[in-house]
Amino acid sequence: MSPSSGGEPVTFKAACPECRARFELAADALRLAIGGSRRATFYSFTCPECSAQVRKPAGERIVELLTGGGVSTLRSL
Repeated sequence: MSPSSGGEPVTFKAACPECRARFELAADALRLAIGGSRRATFYSFTCPECSAQVRKPAGERIVELLTGGGVSTLRSL
């Protein structure tokens, strides 16, 4: 997961573990959940190629990148 920007809206490079497609997603295509533990902190998206619901863990760096890029965040305790 890495952001790409150059004065344009931020997009994030991602990959689907189901179909192995690689693509870029806009911030509004991603969701970030920050929980009280590492296991409860993740980001998710729907693969634009195969429509799989993808959920991946989000460490501190990923959380930083996603929040800085405008991804909507849900915080839970």
